[in-house]
Amino acid sequence: MNYRRICLSTVSMLLASLSLLAQAADTALKIPAGIEVEELPPANSQAAKVVIVAGSSFYKPGEHEYIGGCSVLFDLLKQSPSVFPVLAIDWPKKPETFAGAKAVVFMFDGGDKHAILQGNRRSEMQKLVSAGVGLIHFHQAFDYPQALGDRAREYMGASWEKGYSQRAHWVDEFKTFSDHPICRGVTPFKIDDGWLFNLRFVPEMKGITPLLKTVSPKGPAKADPDNDAIVAWTYERAGGGRSFTFTGCHLHASFAEEGYRRFLVNGILWGAGVEIPAAGAPVNLVSSDLGKYLSSK
Repeated sequence: MNYRRICLSTVSMLLASLSLLAQAADTALKIPAGIEVEELPPANSQAAKVVIVAGSSFYKPGEHEYIGGCSVLFDLLKQSPSVFPVLAIDWPKKPETFAGAKAVVFMFDGGDKHAILQGNRRSEMQKLVSAGVGLIHFHQAFDYPQALGDRAREYMGASWEKGYSQRAHWVDEFKTFSDHPICRGVTPFKIDDGWLFNLRFVPEMKGITPLLKTVSPKGPAKADPDNDAIVAWTYERAGGGRSFTFTGCHLHASFAEEGYRRFLVNGILWGAGVEIPAAGAPVNLVSSDLGKYLSSK
């Protein structure tokens, strides 16, 4: 009898543990209300399809909030009637999600954890590149494994190279901008970010247009202070197609800055070949609502 009670007790504890693990998984993958994962546009839609791929991992509350940040971008893009955003987690599960996309946005872990390393994703990426689909990389998604450096430069015009490139945190304020369409309506913004810099660009910077530069206030003098400071740029790919990269996006709180939001959304629109309004894309957001996008930890 005692043995039976012990067995029943053990089973009950196991079931309780599994229930807690399931709840934890559901919490970690919390999607803000109003967003359905991989909801595709209707067949007769004329809007530009933009697929946003958000990593499901997280670092600390408010840092590397890939799902939270991509959900913000999703809602901001919905304010542009000529765009239909589609949110995918880690990588699309539906084979038709990438089909017909005008641009794909990546925000997830890089290095040895890079999403492209799994399965046949490299061939899927190559199909996107060959089709001229716009490629947008934010933060760690730009950090391709060093063995794929040449491929990364083919995609984005630059790569983060271990032993050569650097990463560090500091605060900077961006006050002036070029006349590039991505900078339309972008107002000054100040952010604390984790920058990837000292990058390995394509020879002669061919096809590269720098958009933002920043230098560590504590760092040593750079061998190439102009190009080493680039943290955001566009790349007109040799085989056709546009790429936009911003190595920031570390902190979720940065979305409170209107100029920051518009800079990112304008970059996505440009990558998708969508005309950017003279005043920039609409990016209305109540700062106090940012918390609703965060995953519960």
